Amino acid sequence: MSATAQNVPSAVIVLAAGAGTRMKSDTPKVMHGIGGRSMVEHAIAAARNLTPERLAAVVRFQRDKVAQHILDFDGDVTIVDQDEIPGTGRAVEVGLLGLDEQGEVTGTVVVTYGDVPLLRSETLQELIAHHEAHKNAVTVLTTHIDNPGSYGRIVRDASGEVEAIVEAKDATAEQLKITEINSGIYAFDAKVLRDSLTQVTTDNAQGEKYITDVLSIAREAGHRTSALAIEDRWEVEGANDRVQLAQLGRKLNDRLVEQHMRNGVTIVDPQTTWIDSTVTIENDVTILPGTQLQGTTSVGTGSVVGPDSTLKNIQVGKNVTIARTHGSDSVIHDGATVGPFAYLRPGTELGEKGKIGTFVETKNAQIGNGSKLPHLSYAGDVTIGENSNIGAASVFVNYDGVNKHRSTVGNNVRMGSDNMYVAPVTIGDGAYSGAGTVIRKDVPAGALAINEAPQRNFEGWVLKNRAGTAAAEAATAAGAESTPSAEESEK
Repeated sequence: MSATAQNVPSAVIVLAAGAGTRMKSDTPKVMHGIGGRSMVEHAIAAARNLTPERLAAVVRFQRDKVAQHILDFDGDVTIVDQDEIPGTGRAVEVGLLGLDEQGEVTGTVVVTYGDVPLLRSETLQELIAHHEAHKNAVTVLTTHIDNPGSYGRIVRDASGEVEAIVEAKDATAEQLKITEINSGIYAFDAKVLRDSLTQVTTDNAQGEKYITDVLSIAREAGHRTSALAIEDRWEVEGANDRVQLAQLGRKLNDRLVEQHMRNGVTIVDPQTTWIDSTVTIENDVTILPGTQLQGTTSVGTGSVVGPDSTLKNIQVGKNVTIARTHGSDSVIHDGATVGPFAYLRPGTELGEKGKIGTFVETKNAQIGNGSKLPHLSYAGDVTIGENSNIGAASVFVNYDGVNKHRSTVGNNVRMGSDNMYVAPVTIGDGAYSGAGTVIRKDVPAGALAINEAPQRNFEGWVLKNRAGTAAAEAATAAGAESTPSAEESEK
């Protein structure tokens, strides 16, 4: 759902100041990732989809690191620093003050969190629409949880209107029985929010300025307060440790996999298929079990990916087959085949109907239309033309111990098995090579490259030097005789 003119928020404030000590990590909590983005990136993306007039993020713990991370993702976010006064109320207050410096905020202000990655922009849009349709001063997003634990409770009056939000540590035994919980996500009237925050104190069990107190203060001042309850509790779940992070990752992946299937993608085993939120897949693609699609990967219609494949930042064309492959930062054009057991390193580009086959590794390799590296080879720093075939067990020797060098292979080339290409070398169009050739010099178009050396057989060598072995017994049974070698007969 896209934002309409009547319910575009004046501002969104994303709270991302927490230390997240339960993560037990040098990485700030909000920067931990699921589904191809950090938690705070998910939060910023959901907020940005509302097309707010202004968007702020409140930071404190590892301030510079978090701020830069956010700005790298969305350079238009206003970064605001939380001060020494603790609590979500103070975080929202400094966020609003920071935005007011650009001109006083009026209208609807939405408050979300940087560690709630499954919150959808569509849900925020519903919150804003409900808030503005009922002319509320405060609207809180809620849900029901069977065991609400430490969540703040939603206290309603006899008519069902929200009367207060009580933090668990401040709640009575009766209030703790309430299953409707505060998500911490709000829509506020900016003026009411600004005025109410000046009245919020730290007189509570936590010694913090609670944003929840704004609702009670606004209600006592005669303003309308309300709540919007949603069914999917996972949308408002935060991650405080790695167990919760994994749970949210699982839920997010389930959501993404379902979306792709409903859009016409066949996913054989959703439980073993992981797809980042940044991945695009066209219809009539088949994803086989054990597949991970990460980063900016895109897959064209008719392609089959998997099983047991991991693709990161790979552009996959139409009608491509990829099996048991690990690859990153590469391009695979229409009708190509990759794998099984291929390794595509950055800079690989495989042309239409080309092939990177079994146990082949490529790096910074441009492989033309119809060209093939079928088996057991390494192609690094090479350009291969069209309709060429590189024999099995071939290695493009690109490193001289100091520098990397590049090789070029022309069109319609036929290279033998077990070739070494000592870069830099150029293989001309239509050239051939023999098996076991070490190519150190350029090969002209239409030429045959071989390393000619006579084969020498030392008859009777096994019987003389390996007497009593199974090989010697087999050789004797086949009629071999212990005869002196050519060198010995000359003595």
